Amino acid sequence: MKPSPIKRELFRVSPVVAGCTLLVMAGAAYAQQQSPTTLDSVTVTGIRKGIEAAISVKKNSDSIVEAVSAEDIGKLPDNSIAESIARLPGLSAQRVAGRAQVISVRGLSPDFATTLLNGRELVSTGDNRSVEFDVYPSELLAGVTVFKTPDAGLVGQGLSGTLDMKSVRPLSFGSRVTTLGGRLSNNSLGSAANAKASGNRISASYIDQFNDRTVGLAIGFAHLETPVAENQTGTYEPWAQNPRVGIPANTFDTDGIKALRRTGVNKRDGLMATLEVKASKDWTSTVDLFASKSNQTDTANQFESHFYYNGDYPCKPDCVWTKATVNGNQTLTGGVVTNVYPLVRGQYNNRDDKISSIAWNNAFKVADVALNADASYSKANRDETNLEINTQLVPAKQFDTLTLAFPSDGFATMNPTLNYSDASKLFLRNSIYGSGYARIQHVADELGSLKLEAKVPAPAAMNKLFSDFHLGVNYADRKKTKQQPEGNINLNGAEAPIASELQYSPVDLSFAGSNLASIPSFNVPGVVAKYMNYSLAENQYHDKVGNSWEAREKITTAFVKANIDSTWGSIPVRGNVGLQIQSVKQSSDSHYWDSTAPAGSELKPINDGKSMTDVLPALNLAFDLGSDQTLRLAVAKQVARPRLDQLRAGIDFGVDKTSGKPGATGGNPKLDPWRADALDLSYEKYFGTKAYFAAAAFYKKLTSYIYTQSNSYDFSKFVSGYVPPVGAPPTQTMGDFTAPYNGQGGNLSGVELTVSLPFSQFSPSLSGFGITASTSLTNSSIKIKAEPNSQSSVGSADITLPGLSKTVSNLTFYYEKDGFEVRLSQRRRSDFIGEIKNFDASRSLRYVVGENITDAQIGYNFNDGQFKGLGLTLQVNNLSDSAFQTYFGTKDRPAEYIKWGRTVMLGANYKF
Repeated sequence: MKPSPIKRELFRVSPVVAGCTLLVMAGAAYAQQQSPTTLDSVTVTGIRKGIEAAISVKKNSDSIVEAVSAEDIGKLPDNSIAESIARLPGLSAQRVAGRAQVISVRGLSPDFATTLLNGRELVSTGDNRSVEFDVYPSELLAGVTVFKTPDAGLVGQGLSGTLDMKSVRPLSFGSRVTTLGGRLSNNSLGSAANAKASGNRISASYIDQFNDRTVGLAIGFAHLETPVAENQTGTYEPWAQNPRVGIPANTFDTDGIKALRRTGVNKRDGLMATLEVKASKDWTSTVDLFASKSNQTDTANQFESHFYYNGDYPCKPDCVWTKATVNGNQTLTGGVVTNVYPLVRGQYNNRDDKISSIAWNNAFKVADVALNADASYSKANRDETNLEINTQLVPAKQFDTLTLAFPSDGFATMNPTLNYSDASKLFLRNSIYGSGYARIQHVADELGSLKLEAKVPAPAAMNKLFSDFHLGVNYADRKKTKQQPEGNINLNGAEAPIASELQYSPVDLSFAGSNLASIPSFNVPGVVAKYMNYSLAENQYHDKVGNSWEAREKITTAFVKANIDSTWGSIPVRGNVGLQIQSVKQSSDSHYWDSTAPAGSELKPINDGKSMTDVLPALNLAFDLGSDQTLRLAVAKQVARPRLDQLRAGIDFGVDKTSGKPGATGGNPKLDPWRADALDLSYEKYFGTKAYFAAAAFYKKLTSYIYTQSNSYDFSKFVSGYVPPVGAPPTQTMGDFTAPYNGQGGNLSGVELTVSLPFSQFSPSLSGFGITASTSLTNSSIKIKAEPNSQSSVGSADITLPGLSKTVSNLTFYYEKDGFEVRLSQRRRSDFIGEIKNFDASRSLRYVVGENITDAQIGYNFNDGQFKGLGLTLQVNNLSDSAFQTYFGTKDRPAEYIKWGRTVMLGANYKF
């Protein structure tokens, strides 16, 4: 059922219109003030406290930045820091499993941004270096600063931006602070036999000072338990013009369809601690600790059918279409297909993520020279098990008829004729996809770094231009490994139904068809243990050996920066100019399969790498135009390191038995980084720290880019000694190697409009009301060359930048007065190309329909009386139950349509 027009239009106020309108109104209101630069000084708390703290960070920075600050310790309102960051101007999030997980900055994919914790680069549990933000509890962070322009003294910066998450510093607090928080949640998709719809969130933090405020301690703990709930339909890839019986020629159609209900639980525990010691007036020593442990266990129970394979390929008897409907774009939109042989499948996933880090910073002052030594080490581990089992109606093939519809804005429907609700008639068997499949992944990421720096006052002859000089060196050593053995799960004996004790309650897939309201669901690990077996030796499947690899980076970064504090003519100017020299040594170890070697020794090691140096100048200027107006200019050269999985040395090699031509896929340890020249301009008007509006423009010329392409390659060493099968043509030496390569880039530009205003600027009667709004418009001439055979993901034509939404808007209305807090937030982004985890656990690009996510919150804080310090909150995330939709090429060729439901949370926070 389609949502009602009222629901579809809910909260569709455009931040572009709202921001521009309020911009004009604020300017008019400001012009009418007799003392435009002075505002009443009052103590603020809650929402306004967080907003004003963020404005202060932006206003006082020498770079162009965005910031989010906690309203109070432990009171960032979101489940993870990703959701808070995604509301900043020019930033957008992609949802994974219903959670905001990865962040795009200024239309560039997450690969181009770097994330720091207290100024230190972080490890990640994914295949790449980009951080999965849902690992970081928002309760344990004081805020985040996003640097949109480079700074020569900022080590580990990204090309699109650098996100620096901040933990608290206990000696900056005036007294002891203790907070306790708890929330209960419920998901609108409901519970299942193996999972609850309810969840909880518990946090506690303690901050104190000792020994006459020379020792400070901060400890925070956060626990999160949320249900995994997902309803999904999807089609097989690609949509192509295949000859089908009963479908008009040249029609785009799909090979198959699926519907699933995913249920489970996600648990996360996070711990953060800081010990700050002021040993003397000239020496402060700080130790930071962070640890996060998370587990997600879920089972997807699904109904699935191939349209071109019913035990024979092509179908025998023919899979015949009738009543086929085709739109004006030559796309199949529905029909009836006969002689298909559907499956009922169970897919189990168990993922454990662990991240830990320790850092020790020592700040000294010797005379007028400030010295700093910072050492850090972090480690991440991911262990993931994926199991799937397949059942079909037996003993004889029971061909079925499906009535199908493929809407572009809703669940696909697939009504079968036969009954699939009786588990005793569904047998584990060697189906069209085998009886089962197993994949075990282990990822380990280690990063150690040492940074030494000094800040020296400028000589008297130069102090009219420069205030001081900042110089230093940073050494970082990183190693990332991945193992991914995988292979078939085989039946121990004859085909059989699954015992009742290994069955969960049936799942309801009626959202995908009225005949799918009661589909059996299974305890997949239990089924595998009782009926099946598998062995995942690394060399069992020689076309998968390249999935296991190790990548290493040793990066030495030297920098020098002059901080500017001067007056040019009558205009005060501050900022910095500097140079960063980045020297990199990268290498990788992996394997390839040598079919010419004796049995048992086919797995051969492969190693490769490269060294390079980049010189990166950066300039940041902030011109004080008076009346709290600032004009900023930034010019820089930038780099972004390649994806770590792109640097792998692994090769999956084979020979085409029809042509004798060799070929391979793999990584490229000789990759250069992405490189760009950048120009930024920003105008900002502040009203103290109460309000501001800003208009910014940026331009990036990417001088190099990384594409996955097929290039000619000499496979002589791989095919030497290879004996072609009898009747096969002679083996050639030249073939195609599909891997990441460097190529030319292109231009990226955009404008950003931001406004943050309390409505008291217009009238005292509107005290308590306010708005923050931003809109970013981004355009790119960069075209990514389509990957070979990429019709299975984003088509054969060149595509736009992954992660690029041409329009990103954020809008928050709030009210806060006399303890009451109300907040309504909406984040929107237009269509983009996202990265999803494909059926084979590989990274795949997919067209994603733009999203409109609305969150609401209402609360009350007791500011006096016996309940002083207590705050109550009711929060609804994804208020309009927005779906996640992907498609192939055009929106009438749907890929996935997913709903994760609406989450309601009720909680309390107590500070004393």
